[in-house]
Amino acid sequence: MDPFRRKSPEEILRSIAKLHHGRLKVYIGAVSGSGKTYHMLREGHTLKLQGIDVVICAVSTMQRPETVEQVRNLERVPSIHWVEDGVEKKDLDLELLVQRNPEVVLVDGLAHRNRKGAKHATRLDDIRFLLRRGISVITTVNVYELEDVQDIAVKLTGIKASYTVPADTLENADEVVLIDVTPETMLERAQGGLLGGGSVWKEGNLAVLRELTLRLVAEGVNHSLERHRKERGLVGPSGAHERILVSTQYHWNGSIYMRRGQQIAKRLNGELMAVTFVNPRLELTKEQAAFKRSLLKLSERIGVKLEELPLHSRRKLADVLVQYALEHHVTRIVLGHSKQTRPQEMRQGSLLQDLLKKTRGIDIFIVADRAAHDGERIIPAQIHPRRVSSDSFHRLNEQELDRKMEQVKRGRFKVYIGAAPGVGKTYAMLREGNDLLKKELTVLTGLLETHGRMDTRSQIGDLEVLPRKEMDYQGSRLEEMDTDEIIRRRPDVVLVDELAHTNVPGSKHKKRFEDVLDILSAGISVITTMNVQHLESLNDAVKQMTGVRVRETVPDHILQLADEVQLIDVTPESLRQRMKEGKIYAPEKIPQALGHFFKTGNLIALRELALREIADDVDERLESWQRSSSLRGPWRREEVIYVMLGEGPQGERLIRRGFRIAHRLKAAWYVAFPLERHHSLSLDDEQRLTALQTLTERLGGTFTVLPVNKVPTRAVSSQLVAAADAVKATQLIIGQPQMAGWKLYAQRRMIRGLLRSARHMDVLVVADYDPHV
Repeated sequence: MDPFRRKSPEEILRSIAKLHHGRLKVYIGAVSGSGKTYHMLREGHTLKLQGIDVVICAVSTMQRPETVEQVRNLERVPSIHWVEDGVEKKDLDLELLVQRNPEVVLVDGLAHRNRKGAKHATRLDDIRFLLRRGISVITTVNVYELEDVQDIAVKLTGIKASYTVPADTLENADEVVLIDVTPETMLERAQGGLLGGGSVWKEGNLAVLRELTLRLVAEGVNHSLERHRKERGLVGPSGAHERILVSTQYHWNGSIYMRRGQQIAKRLNGELMAVTFVNPRLELTKEQAAFKRSLLKLSERIGVKLEELPLHSRRKLADVLVQYALEHHVTRIVLGHSKQTRPQEMRQGSLLQDLLKKTRGIDIFIVADRAAHDGERIIPAQIHPRRVSSDSFHRLNEQELDRKMEQVKRGRFKVYIGAAPGVGKTYAMLREGNDLLKKELTVLTGLLETHGRMDTRSQIGDLEVLPRKEMDYQGSRLEEMDTDEIIRRRPDVVLVDELAHTNVPGSKHKKRFEDVLDILSAGISVITTMNVQHLESLNDAVKQMTGVRVRETVPDHILQLADEVQLIDVTPESLRQRMKEGKIYAPEKIPQALGHFFKTGNLIALRELALREIADDVDERLESWQRSSSLRGPWRREEVIYVMLGEGPQGERLIRRGFRIAHRLKAAWYVAFPLERHHSLSLDDEQRLTALQTLTERLGGTFTVLPVNKVPTRAVSSQLVAAADAVKATQLIIGQPQMAGWKLYAQRRMIRGLLRSARHMDVLVVADYDPHV
């Protein structure tokens, strides 16, 4: 939207009405006892310190000590008490609240139903009444109390809410904040009598509800991000969310592309769309009409809308498809391999080749033509029966015993993760450290970075902070965590800030996470913090979203090693406000931060990325427990991923993409660097090759230099595909051409040859991202 455009009378009226309307903020959690009320009351204290008039009404502490403590010093407006089936209930006293007329009311239980004869039937109606009178409301809700989530929750967990709120409730809120708690912590609270519900709260049920909450909030954040980008005239995908577009046709293999697209969308937790092209001047043949009916039934069954796009000229097909993809923020186009011969492509043109030339920022996924290769027509994602595990009867060998014993001796590992600096990770870590102290565990703060934040410093409490180790570096005295002293002291738990930190040269380890591994191996538990942008495999996505290349990273396997990963969620509005108040950076750094990394669009995108990443982590853990309730559905096909690097600078991005796909598909993966035989490498080339190999091995892949003969392009393509076939690759990953001049022409010829030789496997062409979209 153009900021200089004159507003319409309707827009002016809406803006004026909003000025008189209260603000609604909702804290959402997976279950009761996750800490929603605690955080709501804590925010009430913060607002009160800022001079805001805050009251509480109908707040239930459930006699939890921490929550009871937060009620103190907050003014309470009496609620209306009544009893139903022997259980005491609390309704809002609207007359008293309107008479008192505070700026903000804190109230629990958004899904509450009022007593018979009350002014309104539901608490939601009461809240709307207050909002219309200019009174802001902060409230709480559980994910299974949302109307559109309840059926899924019942199906997967058997848990049903007594009452629900409409599906659009969160959409109409001004702010929604997730209070994330791991199943392990919730079960511990249940054992301590702080969580009601009994046997219904099993680890699997809690994990499913947690994942539902993460994905629900991520969807809301995605809508906010799309609105924000649209207002600023930005096109193309943001990089935070996968949106898969299947380009199909009224043909027998149309259903193959649709089902493959569905599988990809499920595993990547992306949104699925489908289009087909029709010439409005021509009637469908009987065969095409039959395939259309079949595809429409399939699209209805898998929950995707199949949209027909008018097309008058086949030559314009790529233009229409790319334009549609850009308008709908598509991240990946799924289509079939070309059946054309080389002469046919030259005469008639090729949709696939046209797409490769015209797309920027959109990956292209080409579905395998296994019917031609294997001599049969099958859906490419054939489901194999589950193998019966014989692990229970397997006698462990010496290496396996050593590995198991190491796991038993290892300390427990917990990570607090956030979307950006300042969300409250260190605060939460210190709070948990003090809780563990009260349980008479020995807790040591090994490395703490308060960045001068008073709220964080106040949470140190009775925790001992270990002095840092001083080191000489180029004439300066620098400080690092004293890992040797931590291991010598042998506390039960050590708190370590900023896991992605790079140590001073000359330290025992290059990275802090390596020090943490040493501490864990010594049997000491570690609680640590990091931001989502420091995760190695997300490095390119973060660069695409923010324009900032993060230099300090943590390999993904470190996060997978953690026993618990907990998200600290904060809305971009709140985070920017904290920045303006000087609670994150020093005053001289604030203007630059707000105008660069802390721009609203960046924070929204990073928040969505964090929510989806932790949701995926929860789902991975569900699958590892061999439950059938994984939200992404089964993936039992045996996949092998083969990443083919080229001459361009996108090698690291291809490796990271290969890892993320392999991890989601539980697949083995390989990285190949083609090199002409007898070709001598320069020093720069050798260093680049070493860096690519190091990254591959750091992420758990197998790296190989692939010798190729200097022969015609078609023969080179055959050599490369033969190498992929040798490891039984099912998916080939290559990069979009990035060169200029004759090198671009040569690369395109190479890709054409690869696609012709690899028609029996899926091929993903990774986009060359445009930094300006």
